[in-house]
Amino acid sequence: MNDIKTYPVGVPGQKWGATERQAWLTQQTVKRSYRAEVVEKIEQLREEFDVEQYGLLSYSDEDYPLFALKSRQWQSDRETVLVTGGVHGYETSGVQGALRFLATKAQSYSQHFNIVVAPCLSPWGYETINRWTPNAIDPNRSFYEGSPAAESAALMDFVASLKSKITAHIDLHETTDTDDTEFRPAVDARDGKVGVTYGGIPDGFYLVDNSAQPTPEFQKAIIDSVSKVTHIAPADEAGMILDVPISQAGVIEYAVKSLGLCTGLADAPYTTTTEVYPDSPRVDDENCIVAQVAAITGGLDYLISQLAK
Repeated sequence: MNDIKTYPVGVPGQKWGATERQAWLTQQTVKRSYRAEVVEKIEQLREEFDVEQYGLLSYSDEDYPLFALKSRQWQSDRETVLVTGGVHGYETSGVQGALRFLATKAQSYSQHFNIVVAPCLSPWGYETINRWTPNAIDPNRSFYEGSPAAESAALMDFVASLKSKITAHIDLHETTDTDDTEFRPAVDARDGKVGVTYGGIPDGFYLVDNSAQPTPEFQKAIIDSVSKVTHIAPADEAGMILDVPISQAGVIEYAVKSLGLCTGLADAPYTTTTEVYPDSPRVDDENCIVAQVAAITGGLDYLISQLAK
């Protein structure tokens, strides 16, 4: 059932200023360790990959190094694939799925591609289980020149420094129940919107394609791969997922570039954003991680088949 939420910060109908943003920030607390759950796993991969620190965030007297890992068999004439996770820090399987791919699958694909993986773009968000930066900015609406999000700006600078055309970009996300209970109400409160209803998180995995350059066969290959390990979100009675018409089973399309989404940053011809639903009674944490890995490998297997033609 749809429900109207009143957010506890700010005055309904009025956009937040510095006072409201600070009030929101004071409510955030550290709930897990980026260093223990992410950085230590990256350190264990140094023997197999080139690890590069591409940025450093300083929030609340805490420094958060940003890391990317690159395949060592890098060749200028190979297709380059970018995998990103943790753009929204609270989306756990995106981060852990990227790390699991590195630990178990990436090496076998490095004979076909240059592979670069940034597993956790928003470490403060990871620790506080949050969608935003400490400044109440959504990194996944901030991939554009002059970005207000340091997380987004750092990745854009790093990708530009590769001096390599990105053929495919797979960005790993989740859609959670807290999207309706916390994050969407917070966005609307911050932006001064009132009377918005929430409800209807899709039960299952789905993808977001680029409406400006859709790649239906690429998306289908990913859906087919993921469907072997977890269930795909069905469309509602109107043929939609989250009020967006499906383009095929389990796939919707957004204008990723104009919305400032992560998959628009490199203008790659093949892009997708994965969306796992970790609150489904049909999955657990491990299944969500495995689904993210299956999404990456499904996409890469499709690209290999196209390169062979």
